[in-house]
Amino acid sequence: MLETLTLSILVLIGAYLIGSLSSAIILCKLAGLPDPRSEGSGNPGATNVLRIAGKKLAATVLILDVVKGIIPVVIATLLGFSTTWIAATAFAAFLGHLYPVFFQFKGGKGVATALGGFLALSLPLAGAILLSWLVMFAVSRVSSLSAITAAALGPVYSLWLIDSINARWIILVMAVMLLYRHRSNIQRLISGEEGKS
Repeated sequence: MLETLTLSILVLIGAYLIGSLSSAIILCKLAGLPDPRSEGSGNPGATNVLRIAGKKLAATVLILDVVKGIIPVVIATLLGFSTTWIAATAFAAFLGHLYPVFFQFKGGKGVATALGGFLALSLPLAGAILLSWLVMFAVSRVSSLSAITAAALGPVYSLWLIDSINARWIILVMAVMLLYRHRSNIQRLISGEEGKS
């Protein structure tokens, strides 16, 4: 029992450390570009990298951010963790992206990393969330509104698609944190100042 708990905690720590590897900051530095936290929107994520460096680098950032959400959750699944611990692993990777230990705890908003975690946790859940994002983006052409909508609907979908009550609570906490990280976008949406992507 103690060994199992120790392993679970080690996986959570590993997930957090993987999440802390900010692909936007690392790739921009390797490309000789400014730190994305000091340019554009100031967010180290794919959308801001798109503004700074263009589509290719932004696409790479997006893929890596999704992958770093997937890898720890796949490991937890292969180790036979319960759904609650698997969801907690997704949360740990997500938390690392938001507050990366390697970059002064100043990270991104976590949309792609959360999606990666959900992809490995439950394909139906991730599919429903991604579809919500795509539909809203097709209608509005506003990336932040699409992310906010998808985040808000995630806990709703989990009521039907996730059996574990504890995992549902974790998904709800992630959704609340995603919405909080988008608070400036929400303010701009309300005032009509948020631009289209």
